[in-house]
Amino acid sequence: MDILILLIPLSLVIVGIIAWIMLWAARSGQFDDLEGPGHSVIMDDDSPPKPDDTPDS
Repeated sequence: MDILILLIPLSLVIVGIIAWIMLWAARSGQFDDLEGPGHSVIMDDDSPPKPDDTPDS
C-alpha cells in the first residue's frame, strides 16, 4: 500500500504532461491538415518534359 503514495502522484504528473503536449499540438496547428501530405505524395508531378515539336531547318 505504501507504493500508492508514489504511484498516484506520479501517474497524475504523467497525465498532466500528456494533456499539455496534446493542447500544445492542437494550438500550434499540428492537426490542421491530416490528409494533405498523403495526397501530395499521390499527386507528385514527376512527368518528363515534352519533346520540342519544332522541326530543325
